[in-house]
Amino acid sequence: MAENNQNNNQKNNQKGNAPAEQDIGQLLKVRREKLANLQAAGKDPFVITKYNQTHHSTEAKAEYEALEAKLVGDRPIVNTEGMEEADARAAVKADYEEKRAIMDASPIHVSIAGRLMSKRVMGKASFGNVQDKLGNIQVYVSRDGIGEESYADFKKYDVGDIVGIEGYVFRTMMGEISIHAEKVTLLCKSLQILPEKYHGLTNTDIRYRQRYVDLIMNEEAKDTFIKRSKIISSIRRYLDDQGFMEVETPMLVANPGGAAARPFETHFNALDEDLKLRISLELYLKRLIVGGLERVYEIGRVFRNEGLDTRHNPEFTLMELYQAYTDYHGMMDLTENMFRHVAKEVLGTTTFRYGDIELDFGKPFERMTMTEAVKKYSGIDFDDPAQVPDTEAAKKLAKEHHIEFEEFHTKGHILNLFFEEYCEDKMVQPTFIMDHPIEISPLTKKKPSDPTKVERFELFINGWEMCNAYSELNDPIDQRERFALQDANAAAGDEEAEHTDEDFLNALEVGMAPTGGIGYGIDRLTMLLTNSPAIRDVLLFPTMKSQKE
Repeated sequence: MAENNQNNNQKNNQKGNAPAEQDIGQLLKVRREKLANLQAAGKDPFVITKYNQTHHSTEAKAEYEALEAKLVGDRPIVNTEGMEEADARAAVKADYEEKRAIMDASPIHVSIAGRLMSKRVMGKASFGNVQDKLGNIQVYVSRDGIGEESYADFKKYDVGDIVGIEGYVFRTMMGEISIHAEKVTLLCKSLQILPEKYHGLTNTDIRYRQRYVDLIMNEEAKDTFIKRSKIISSIRRYLDDQGFMEVETPMLVANPGGAAARPFETHFNALDEDLKLRISLELYLKRLIVGGLERVYEIGRVFRNEGLDTRHNPEFTLMELYQAYTDYHGMMDLTENMFRHVAKEVLGTTTFRYGDIELDFGKPFERMTMTEAVKKYSGIDFDDPAQVPDTEAAKKLAKEHHIEFEEFHTKGHILNLFFEEYCEDKMVQPTFIMDHPIEISPLTKKKPSDPTKVERFELFINGWEMCNAYSELNDPIDQRERFALQDANAAAGDEEAEHTDEDFLNALEVGMAPTGGIGYGIDRLTMLLTNSPAIRDVLLFPTMKSQKE
């Protein structure tokens, strides 16, 4: 009776009607009873330790199509024009049986494994759909094909169970490539109920918390994370081909630096020391440039104790690289070529859509200074002493334009605030913004022609900051003075200010070659290339507020 109740509920699910809340407990109970019966019969799926999987679904289909083209590809299509309906059906059937006989004479035997996503039992034969990493394939299971006892077991399997199917590939009369099962093995009994297939898993909170279910039910989610893996692999290949060396640096640090962000804090019991999680990869990678490695990069997690929104997660994946004997212009060229390479390799094109916008990585990326951008979009020229002679004038302009600022902010800070307010959202196509004020760039070389600016750029796409890069500061005396200013900002209440790092200063005193550096978030790049609206959509397990028991 319980079996009938479950079948009825599964039919309701297929019609779009979720089972009544009071029925769910009964359905879960039935699944556990089925497992207990299997175990009592010596058929416990959880004792199986391995399964010989020879093909994935799409591989089986491709192999069959190739053989089909070879053996019967030149057969003419049956012409039923002018025939009576019954005669036409008979002619099509006869043609199918002839082709089927030719194909079955050279059978492709496969062994696939995956999750049973649907099942239709029709007396002595059944159809199911098995989903694996690459796709899905229909399976035909009959009593004559696998034996009476095994078929009786199969009829009791549930959607969500993981099965192994051994058999040969064929094409049904309806034209669907399928597997004719000769043996079915239950590899794992699912004790939970999947969302019904038609509506899928649409609750975003559940999708993020139970990503394993999301990957099962939503093909788009699986494709996003496959692309994410390809993006990272493509970056690695590009940098390796450019002569860069991948390295690993500490995550637990005493003095986090390299970015303006609040760190997470922890305690190391063995040494009885307070430590912090890194907020950047920069300072250790520069130590390796000092050591003579010349071209290094790291792709790794960093942690910033900040808010959550559609583009920010407190832990995220950062790519940083440093190259000796080049400057920020060399870094711009490398960044542009790298982004173009990754798009082409992962998407097969340099032109793609994000939402309603078509982005073009094939054209040369636009380049302008921060001052030029602010002048273009706000009408204020911060390089004109008649308009903005000093910090007080900058603050006055900020007040007039309703731009909030902190008391410790100077003219350079205000310029950056104007850029954020008036310019960022205008940077839709790839645009390099260069020559930032020195106040917001403590690790960057000054421009020789204007010591109030630094040789730095940010890459903006779709109004987002995608990349940050410098001609790296290698003057230890200048660097110490910059750190002192950061220490003063921290004392004035800036919780994101950096602090003096004596070991890093010692490394610079040993001597660091002129160096260019880049850092960008893998997550935002993945959002762009997968057309994902939120950062949580490209993180397998995003940070979520804990659920109360």
